[in-house]
Amino acid sequence: MSREKSIARSAAIVSSGIMTSRILGLIRDILIAYFFGTKLVAQAFVMAFTVPNALRQLVGEGAVNTVIVPVLTEYKAKNGKAEFFRFVNILFNQFFIVLLFITALGIVMTPVLIRIIAPGFMMDPAKFKLTIDLTRILFPYILLVGLTAYCMGVLNTLKHFAAPAFASTVWNAVIIAIMLIYFRSFEIAHLVIAILFGGIAQLACQIFPLVRKGPFFNVRDGLAHEGAKKVGRLLMPRVVGAGIYQINIVVDRMLASLHLIVGQGAVAALYYGNRLFHLPLALFSVALATAALPAMSSLAVEKDAANFKKTLSFSLRNMLFLSLPASVGLMVLSRPIIKVIFEHGEFTSYSTEMTTSVLFFYAIGLVAYGGVRILVAAFHAMQDTLTPVKTAFFTLIANISLNIILMVPLKAGGLALATSIAGFINLILLYKILQRRIGLFEAKNMLNPFIKILSASAVMGLVSYLLTLVLPWDGGMKNAVSLVAVILAGMIVYLVTCLLLKVSEIKVILSWIRKR
Repeated sequence: MSREKSIARSAAIVSSGIMTSRILGLIRDILIAYFFGTKLVAQAFVMAFTVPNALRQLVGEGAVNTVIVPVLTEYKAKNGKAEFFRFVNILFNQFFIVLLFITALGIVMTPVLIRIIAPGFMMDPAKFKLTIDLTRILFPYILLVGLTAYCMGVLNTLKHFAAPAFASTVWNAVIIAIMLIYFRSFEIAHLVIAILFGGIAQLACQIFPLVRKGPFFNVRDGLAHEGAKKVGRLLMPRVVGAGIYQINIVVDRMLASLHLIVGQGAVAALYYGNRLFHLPLALFSVALATAALPAMSSLAVEKDAANFKKTLSFSLRNMLFLSLPASVGLMVLSRPIIKVIFEHGEFTSYSTEMTTSVLFFYAIGLVAYGGVRILVAAFHAMQDTLTPVKTAFFTLIANISLNIILMVPLKAGGLALATSIAGFINLILLYKILQRRIGLFEAKNMLNPFIKILSASAVMGLVSYLLTLVLPWDGGMKNAVSLVAVILAGMIVYLVTCLLLKVSEIKVILSWIRKR
C-alpha cells in the first residue's frame, strides 16, 4: 500500500471516529442549549469548563500526541518490543504524577483562577460562586483526559487509530445517556458529573487495546528513563505553544464576560459558535494531521525529504478540498444552522442572533486553522516544537490587539473575527518558515487545485444563498427540511463542479467513502 493510500485509509478511520463523536457532541450541545440557553447557568458552566479544558490541551491531547508520536516512532524503530513498552510505562507513570499534582493545585487555586479569567462575573455574586463550585468539580477531568491523550499517542504510534478515534464518541455517549436519564429534572450538577464519568469511560477504552498490544500499565518499571528527558525537552515548548493557543481562548472568554460591552450571554454564544466551527475542523483537518503525523515522522527519521514534501502537499490539498467549501457553507448558512439546531427551550431568538454572528466570523478562519494543524504536525514530525511556539506567540499578540479593536463595533462577533484573522497570520508565518526550512513543496501542485477548489466553493455558496431566498423558513420542521435541502444541494453542486474542473482530490475522497 502506498504512503498516500495508507494516510488516506488512516484518515478515514480517524475521520469516522471524529464524525461520530462530533455528531454526538452536537447532540450534547443541543441538549445543553435546550436546558440552559445562554443564561447564567450556561455562562457559569462554559467558564468553569474553560480552566480544565485549557489545562487538558496543555498537558493532554493538544501537546502530548504531537510530541509522543515522533519520539516513540523513533524509539520503536531502534529498540525491541519489550524495551519500547518499558519506555511507554515509565512515561505513563510520570504523566500520572504530574497530572495528579496539577489537578490538586487547580482545585485549591480555583477562586483565584476564576477572578482572573472571568472578571465580569464578579459583578454577579451568584454567577461567580456557581462558576467556582463547578470548576472545582470538573478539575479531576484533567487527570482522566491527560492520561487518555497519552494512551492515544501510544496507540497512534503503533498505527492503531480506531480506539483513539472513537474515544470522544464514548465520552459524549456517556454524557448524553445521563442527560436523557435525568431529562425531566436535569440540572447543571448532573452535567459536570456526567463529564467525569465520560472521562473514566474513554480512558478505559484506550487502556484495554494497549494491554493487548504488550506489557502496558506496569508500575514496577519506575520513573527513570533516558528517553523521558527527550520527551520533556520537546514537550515543554509544545506545552508553551498549546498554552498560547489556550490563552487566546481564555482571553476571548474573559472579554466576553464583559457583558456591558459585548452583550449578555456572549460567553455561551462563543462556546456554541466555536463548537460548530470545530465540527468540520476536527472532521477534516485534525483527521488528516493525525494520520499524516506518523508517516511524516518516519520520513523525517529516514531523512526522505522528497516524500516528506509530497506527504505534506497531499495533506494540505485534501484539507483545502474539504475545509474551503465547509467554510463557505457555514458563512452562508450560519443563521438557519443556529436557528434549526439550537433555538429550542431556553435558547431564545436573542441567543440565535448573537451566536449567528459568532459562527459567521469563526467560519472565515476555518481554512487557516486547518492549514495550521497540518503545518504544525510537519514541524513536530521533524521534532521541532519551538518554531510553532514562536509563531503562536506572535499570533497571540495579534489576536488580543484585534479583540480590543473589533469587540466594540462587532460585539461577540468581533472576538470571533479576531480569532480568524489571527489564524491566517499564524498560517502565513508557519508556511514561510517551513518553506525556508525544506524548500518549495510542490508549489505548482498546490496553486492549481486551490484555484479550482475556490471556484467550486464560490459556485456552491452562490447556489446555497439563492436557495435560502426561495425555500420556506416559517418555523418548525419546515426550517429543518429547508436547511437539509440547501446543504444537500450545495454538496451536489460542489462535487459536480469539482468533477467538471477535474479536481484530482475528489478521487481520494471517493476512495475514503468506498472504504467506510
